[in-house]
Order: sequence, then structure tokens, then C-alpha cells
Amino acid sequence: MSVDLPVLDAHLSDAERELLQDCHRLAEETLTPIAEAGPEGRVNTDLLSALAEHDLFGRLFAADGDDWRGDVSAIDLCLIREGLARGCTEAETAFAVQGLGSFPLLQSGTPAARRRWVPGLDRGEYAAGFALSEPQAGSDVSALDLRAEADGDGFRLTGEKVWISNAPDAGVYTVFARTTPGAGARGLTAFVVPADSPGLRGEPLELVAPHPVGRLIFEDVPVAADQILGEVDRGFAVAMRTLDLFRPSVGAFAVGMARAALDEAVRYANERHAFGRPLREFQAVSHRHADIAARVQGARLLVHHAARAYDAGVRPVAQAAAMAKLVATEVAQEAVDAAIQTLGARGLQRGHRLEHLYREVRAPRIYEGASEIQREIIARGLFAPDTKDAR
Repeated sequence: MSVDLPVLDAHLSDAERELLQDCHRLAEETLTPIAEAGPEGRVNTDLLSALAEHDLFGRLFAADGDDWRGDVSAIDLCLIREGLARGCTEAETAFAVQGLGSFPLLQSGTPAARRRWVPGLDRGEYAAGFALSEPQAGSDVSALDLRAEADGDGFRLTGEKVWISNAPDAGVYTVFARTTPGAGARGLTAFVVPADSPGLRGEPLELVAPHPVGRLIFEDVPVAADQILGEVDRGFAVAMRTLDLFRPSVGAFAVGMARAALDEAVRYANERHAFGRPLREFQAVSHRHADIAARVQGARLLVHHAARAYDAGVRPVAQAAAMAKLVATEVAQEAVDAAIQTLGARGLQRGHRLEHLYREVRAPRIYEGASEIQREIIARGLFAPDTKDAR
């Protein structure tokens, strides 16, 4: 049973509603079996191929003659992520991470670099990774310490990245490194780095929810001048432009999980009887989920507002994106917890959908800017209302 009321989607166009519904259906009926048959905690190449076969990567990569561009619609990205997450979180993550790892290449790579890498990414032949975080630099991007030392026209990379999406199985990574010591955010440069580069190795990391995430070790890894994304010492802007697009869609991922949890809770409360009546007739159950349903819809509207602002060319969108990610990820955690409370021990049983969601829902409150960072961004605009950042 799904909680689907037409009025909840009244703000969407017919095409947008169809995209959302198609992705939900595709995830449930086609992608879930592929995800379940794949290797746990590693890149699922069959899942990438299936996403490509159904042209979902075509929403990320657009051919432009013999070149490629990244004219990504933020609202489409959010609807795809919500629909996929509601049906299959593994499919959602595979889709989203492919976009996250590729977008810097699309927005700032040379035409030759795009022609080399994007066709294979579009066909799902290999995965992309977004290599930003380091052991001592997560939320504070300006503290990145992976060294990029000049070597002729290029550089050599030395250091470590951690919590990197699709590592160590990706075919190519977007890597952010320090080209000017002591310059903070202004001394970073973005590079596109093939996984088979000399001196680059990686290892997988085990998380509560098994995803392809790992560590990368760079030992004098050579990168040529044509592997630079954008300009030297301007990598921070490349990262922020990417996060401006993808942060609201993290909220969409969370909304999809929250709606999946509500689906499970409503179904069970309708079927399960206690003390001679259905659980839905106990206000302690029905009112809690009614409150969560209202808050989830509020989060959806925040997500869609941020996405439409991005598509309309509003810049910066930091405030709207921060609000969307913060509210959506926090309410999703509560929605999953409440659903498990309604199902009781069943919801905690290994392999149950809610047990899976309980492990999945925790990470989005941390990655791409923890909830505390989103609050800081919002507060910065709140207490400086005369600046452009207040948007």
C-alpha cells in the first residue's frame, strides 16, 4: 500500500508526475531484484547498466554534437531520486553518485576530457567517484590537504581521501587537491583522475548501510594539464557548484525513504489488530503518522522550491538548498523510526524493508554537508539579511 493522494502532487506538471511515478515503479519492479543480486558494499555494474538502459543517465548527460554537456534539471533530478528511493535505495544511490562524480567533469572539464569519459558513464560501463573528503577535512573543505605539486605542465598528487563514493571500484574520480599551501579554499584545484593512474590505490570501507564507499591513497600520482577541471586554485567553486545542484536532491532521497517508511506503517496499521481493533484506530499510532506525513510533504515542497530556484537561475541557492536538505533528512529519520515503532520487532528483523531503511536513512544527515553545517548556512543568511547569501 502506498500513501498517494493526488493533492500532494498538485504542484507538479503532468510530465513531472509521470517521471516520479515511472521511477518509483521501475525501482520496485525492475531494479530491486538487480540490486539484491549484486555484491554488498561494492559497485553493482548490472545496476548501472539497467539505469543506463532505462535512460536515467540520459537525464544527467546530454550529447551536443561530438561533445557532452551537463544541462541537468534540478527538479527532474529530485523527482528521479525520490521515486527511486521510495522503491529501491540502492538504485537511487547508484544513480545519484554517478551524477555527483560526473557533474564537475561536465561543468568544468575540457571538451576532450568530456569526450573521453562521459560516453562510458552514460552507458553505465563504469562508475564515477567524487573525491572531496579527507581524514581531517570533512565539512571544512578549506582544510583539504591532499597535495598537488607542480610537475612541468601538470601536477603530482600525494595524500589520502576517505569516505569516497564508489571507491575503490570507480573507473574515474573527480579529485580536489591543494595547489597553493596556506590559501584555504582559494588554493584548491579539481582534477579528473582515472582509476588506473600510476600510484593510485584504494580499499573499501564497511558502513552501517553497505554502499560502495572507500579510501583512496595517492602516491605521486601524475595528472596532466588537460585533467584540470576549471582553473588552478579555483576548485572550491567547482565543488560548490556541484553541491548547489545536488544538496536539494539529497533531500529528495530522504523524502523518498520517508514515504517508503510511511507506506510500510500505513499498510501494517490497516492490517494489524490489537485489543480487538485495527492499529489505525489508536490515535497514538494514527496521529503520529499523520504528523509525519504533513512534515514530509512540507520537506518535499522545500526540496522542490530549491530545485526550481536553481533551474530558474537564482544564484546563490545555498539557503534554499540548506533548508531543503536539513528538514528532509531530519524528518526522514523520524519517519523511519516511527514506522519501526508501529511494526515493533518485525521492523527490526534482518532483511525487513524498515530495517534496511533504518540503516540507510542515517547517512544523509552527514554527507554533502552535515545538518550542523546546513544550520550554519541558514543562520548566516538569517543574521545577514541584506546580503545575497540570504536567499
